Order: sequence, then structure tokens, then C-alpha cells
Amino acid sequence: MHIQWYPGHMTKAMRMMQEAVKQVDCVIYVLDCRAISSCKNPKFDEMIAGKPILYVLGKSDLVEAKDVKKWTSYFSSQGKSFVVADNLSGRQKNLIIDKLKEINKPMLEKYAAKGANKSIRAMVVGVPNTGKSTLINSLCSAKRAITGNKPGVTRGKQWVSLAEGIELLDTPGAVPPAFQDQQKALHLAFIGSIKEDVLYLDDLAIEIINYCRENNYEKFCERYKLQKIDGDNVKVFDDIAQSRGYLLGKKGYDYDRTAKAIIYDFKNLKLGKIMLDYPERAQ
Repeated sequence: MHIQWYPGHMTKAMRMMQEAVKQVDCVIYVLDCRAISSCKNPKFDEMIAGKPILYVLGKSDLVEAKDVKKWTSYFSSQGKSFVVADNLSGRQKNLIIDKLKEINKPMLEKYAAKGANKSIRAMVVGVPNTGKSTLINSLCSAKRAITGNKPGVTRGKQWVSLAEGIELLDTPGAVPPAFQDQQKALHLAFIGSIKEDVLYLDDLAIEIINYCRENNYEKFCERYKLQKIDGDNVKVFDDIAQSRGYLLGKKGYDYDRTAKAIIYDFKNLKLGKIMLDYPERAQ
């Protein structure tokens, strides 16, 4: 399965961000805990080089705590500023604000020495569907940014002011113009950062089966009441369709419905809390 997706609005978004980054003091880089390495966009890294960066490891509630700890240890060892967030409760609001003040301390002290108060302007970046707008809403304690559990919801830049003297710029999600690493592209497809409209769902479901065969065998079998998934993928599709009753009468099995069920189950934790990227393979 080869994945390539770079719609025109992303080219426009990247140009907008390249201009906007000149106007901000720092960057909030939102990464989905399920696929942290895959969520790193090399074009973002080039664009924000030299700016203080706060990494938000979001959607932490979708993976096991022990796996998150592997990443927090990695970020600490790299001397990176980060916050772990679940993007739901808003409990990390004060910690994120404190971290933003910490990474901007030299600038704030410089202005304070001149007797001036300076607000912090932070640009929020991330690939699609990582929870940027949800994070901003939790920081605002109100719904300010448009959100949705699908890629491509935010299309233009949106400035949001916090009472704490912080201004946030929400930006559209963007993936790399070309996926040099198809494994990372696949992981982004698994977590919903690539629109399903541009994917072959049967192939995506097969890739999930292949992943679970190697990494999540027992949970997969338990979910679909299967004895094994050692055979070819068509046989696995047949077994799941039969188990679920996804039939087309005399025409056989409903593979389209079966594929959508597998993809839905993966995204909605029915196959367990799965982390796709681990720091020992981080680049």
C-alpha cells in the first residue's frame, strides 16, 4: 500500500505558517502519543528552527501509561520542553502555561528590564487530527477553535487570546509534501491523520491485520472471536465477516463493511490502547 496525500490547501497553509512564524515568540508542537515519530513533519522542523518549542504529547489517554513514560524519558534525555496531555480534561492548562513562560523566560526578562510587559505569541502546529484545536479550547476553557475528529478541519489561521497574557495562533494541519518513509505514512493513516477518502480501505484494513498479527495478536483474535489469524488476509476477512454477520446473501461476504469495522475498531480502542512508534526507533 503506497500513500501519498498533499492537497492544495496544505501548500497554502505552509506558506502562511512560514510568514506567521516570523511574528511569534515560540511554537507549541502537538504530537499524537500513538504515533509520535510519525507526527513529526520535517517541514515544520525546518520552519521553526531557532524558536523555543514546547512539545505537547497529546491524546495520552489513548495509549498505555507505561508506553508514554518511554517517550517522556526520551524527551527529557534530549533536553526538550514537553507536557503530556490527554486533550480531554484540560487538567494540563496551568502546566502548559507555566512551560510557555519558562521557555520564553529570557525574552520576558529582557522586556521586564525595560519596564515593559510582553505577551507571549505562540504558534500551534501539528499534522492533521492531532488535537491542536481541542488543546486550544481547553486552554481557553471555552470553545474558540473549530474541532473535529477528522483531518482538515482547520483551514485558516486563527488567533486566540488567553487571560494569562498569551496569544495562540491555531494553524491548519499539514503532512510532509512527500512521504519518504511509508511506515510513517501508514501510521498516520491508522490514527486518522490522512483522509480516508484518498485511501483504499480494504488495503488499510489489511495493514491493520498485518500489524496486529505481529504486535497485537491475542487482542485482535478476542475482538473478532477468531482462533487464529495465521492464514492469508482474505481468509481473515472471511472469518471476521462471518463472525460479525457481514453478509451479502448469495454474493458472499461484505468486505467493505468488514474493512470499515476493522478501521473503526482500531481508531476507537476496540483493539486495545496501541502505541505505534517507540523512542528507540525515533529519528
